[in-house]
Amino acid sequence: MSDSANSNFGFSTSQHNIRTANPLPRAVLRTNNYLLLDGEWKFALDTDDTGLRDLWYLAHPYTSTANWPGSVEEHLQRNQPDTPGWRDKVVVWYEREFPLPERDDDDLNSLFQLTFGACGYETRVWLNGFLLSTIEGEEVHYGEYTSFSFELREEHLRPVNRLTVRIVDTMDAETPRGKQESHVYKRGGIWYQTYTGAVRSVWLEMVERNRLRSRVGVDSVIEDQLVRFNLTTRIHDPGVYTLRLQVFDRVAPTPQPLATSDFTLRLETGQRQQRVVMELAGARLWEPGSPTLYRLVAQLIDSEGYAAQIETHFGLRKIESRGTYVYLNNKPIYLDGILYQPGTATYEEMQRHMHAMQALGCNLVRVHIAGVDPRIYNLADELGLLLWVEVPSPHSSTPRSRENHRAELLRMLALIESHPSVVIWSLYNEDWGAQDIATNPETRRYIIDMYHYLHINHPQFLVVDNDGWQHISQEGRLKSDLLTAHVYTPDVQRWAELLDRMIQGDLDNVAVLPLVIGDPFFYGRQKPLVISEWGGFGFADYGGPQNAEERAERIRQFKQELRKRPMAGDVYTQATNIEDERNGLLDPHTGELSVPAGLLASQPPSTAAGTQSGEPAA
Repeated sequence: MSDSANSNFGFSTSQHNIRTANPLPRAVLRTNNYLLLDGEWKFALDTDDTGLRDLWYLAHPYTSTANWPGSVEEHLQRNQPDTPGWRDKVVVWYEREFPLPERDDDDLNSLFQLTFGACGYETRVWLNGFLLSTIEGEEVHYGEYTSFSFELREEHLRPVNRLTVRIVDTMDAETPRGKQESHVYKRGGIWYQTYTGAVRSVWLEMVERNRLRSRVGVDSVIEDQLVRFNLTTRIHDPGVYTLRLQVFDRVAPTPQPLATSDFTLRLETGQRQQRVVMELAGARLWEPGSPTLYRLVAQLIDSEGYAAQIETHFGLRKIESRGTYVYLNNKPIYLDGILYQPGTATYEEMQRHMHAMQALGCNLVRVHIAGVDPRIYNLADELGLLLWVEVPSPHSSTPRSRENHRAELLRMLALIESHPSVVIWSLYNEDWGAQDIATNPETRRYIIDMYHYLHINHPQFLVVDNDGWQHISQEGRLKSDLLTAHVYTPDVQRWAELLDRMIQGDLDNVAVLPLVIGDPFFYGRQKPLVISEWGGFGFADYGGPQNAEERAERIRQFKQELRKRPMAGDVYTQATNIEDERNGLLDPHTGELSVPAGLLASQPPSTAAGTQSGEPAA
């Protein structure tokens, strides 16, 4: 297959450039070029799962094709339109050829790296019949929400190369599924069709043998104007290296950095993380309305002076849960949020959604137990939108499901921890995958351990243990930075009554289940209260007006009641229609609003009845 339609830039190092628009689904940029392998691939359904036994990775007569990226479900529908979708387990194979790009003489310090933006849930990859192992040493990669990479060995490369991919997914309830159906939760209502397989781009690029990987963690201490960077080195040739960090102003770019720091590292073969601290005197803070970003250029320089470089942006901000309210950069802020379920939306559609949600008056988007294109986090950074991120949940509570959940969380953290827009993480939602949270000490222990892990290793985030209800109390201490509740009622008077019960400390009669389990917990306004799901007007199961004009008026009334009380924020459900849930406020394709702009923005405290001193500004 010719790759002329799929390649973007040649591999000549003379064409190295820094792109202001990132075409690949990742947050960190490299100053190299790449070969995008998207497009038409050969495709086969392995109905009886005999491909491994029959050595399909060596030779197989493919009779169908499929476009990559794209879901298994789309590819099966295209090639077998008269058959139902998979119901228990699916095994599919993809294959394509690509010519090896030409290399310059100064590429001797480099090697080819193959990266999948996201693929899974279970992925094996062969190059010219040789099974590849990821940089982390996995012959089988598990997970379908984050990227993974392979370094290609010279002895496996040919002038024309054959790439073979085997993907497996099941309805297994122990794997992180989000709202995709499983053996436990069947499609319908709030549960959706599976969407799996080759879901993001795949590309080939040249990377240095000794380099920084495309992942950067950022944590700022704004009082001291300090920034902590967490970087990952990948080394083939042990020795002494210099890690050089330069910070540039993005608003008024100049050739001179605002700050430069060098760090000497003695590095062994393999991969390791290193945290370093820089002072950024006079730095402006990142926040909604003023999303100041800086550009980081990071170089790993060897003893010969050769520099391997990556770059990304970052912002300085601080998020805190303090008493009744959430504080951003030491100022109270009310979270005007909306629930966002992108489903099968394209990257271009998600871009429109983000702009539309901000136009609705939201300063927070809760990305609901789904993996999204990493460029969306970049866009939120640029727009000044706060993000509430959630781990796609398993659907059963077992030791294996918790192991899978932890692995997915760590993979997501490694690729998202640089974004100032990401301020809140949820471990679970409505105890999906933790159904025994009230009765099983092991389930609670795991959640408590991960809560503490995040606080110690990622202090730049607020953490919610189990969003909606059944938060964990241990010795009277809530293991969640927010006390959240999912409250659905179409009646304004009932809504006001439930809000009053919450602020008065009634935690047992406001949601489907008690808000707190475990040891006794006495609210006393020691945690911010957030109604993290409400409304749903237009979805039959939740009630409320179907008409857009009536729906808008009902939303106004509900928002007014919220701001009369010492609440920290709310999250309206939801942004777009998706499958059976017909409660969206914007068109899923165009982003056009069906309700007035600014509808979800809170009224200023000075005009809201019952405003109390110290309440955060809208």
